[in-house]
Amino acid sequence: MDKINVELVKQLIKEQFPIWSHLEIKPVEVSGNDNRTFHLGDQMSVRLPSAECYVPQVEKEHKWLPFLANKLSLPISKPLAKGRPSKNYPWPWTINEWIEGEASSKENISDLSQFAKDVGQFLKEFQSIDAKHGPIAGKHNFFRGGNLAVYDKETRNSIEQTKEIFNKDLLTEIWETALSSKWEGEQVWVHGDIAPGNLLVKNGKLCAVIDFGILGVGDPSCDAAMAWTFFDSISRNVFKNVLNVDENTWNRTRGWALWKALITFNENKENTTPIKEASFNTINAIMNEFKS
Repeated sequence: MDKINVELVKQLIKEQFPIWSHLEIKPVEVSGNDNRTFHLGDQMSVRLPSAECYVPQVEKEHKWLPFLANKLSLPISKPLAKGRPSKNYPWPWTINEWIEGEASSKENISDLSQFAKDVGQFLKEFQSIDAKHGPIAGKHNFFRGGNLAVYDKETRNSIEQTKEIFNKDLLTEIWETALSSKWEGEQVWVHGDIAPGNLLVKNGKLCAVIDFGILGVGDPSCDAAMAWTFFDSISRNVFKNVLNVDENTWNRTRGWALWKALITFNENKENTTPIKEASFNTINAIMNEFKS
């Protein structure tokens, strides 16, 4: 939906939550792709799905985030109210508690290895929460936590289309190694998008985790893809050691990172952009780590 802006949010708040209509509304500095997010005063945020395929996230977050928040040491996104569709906006939407912090970056993290340890410890705690009634990975969360093979054709196409830039045979070997195993343990909670923009930092340290829109339960390998997309070789090993994963899970994790980096690079292949450079670096990191 194109017209998700401050004026729309003002209308929705005035119509459905007039008690908060006096509060200032402004876009957050960094908003995601699945949802558009706005400040509502100093202590709340408004989050609206940007397309119909993201609408199931609203009900899921309202059901599960309060349950998860009570079992985690770090703050996570917490819904306060649910908005209804209106004549100007066709889907349900959410008012969340605002969490102070900056999206993580190499510039605002004091110690990358300590940050890797903290993210790993969060994931271990998250995965330890009882998940037997959680939403099974599937279409609602783009198969995060599900079988990596759902992206087989897309990945092989991207490998073929970038063969003039990367080692096609090596990337194919990495991908097929990732596909050679499946998760055999109990299903665990999966955030689905553990990435710098969803990990908040205060005073140089991890302080909160946000954006659980593609939450599900299943194979935890997808939640560790940041090992290659963000960490360097030293912090990657710290991260791996904290997670204490077996080699098959690590192979699938590498596959998730490769799929994402390849499709992102391929989409930006004709342009010189920071996202293309980041994807290029991720693919090279994956190849180097696999060969070592």
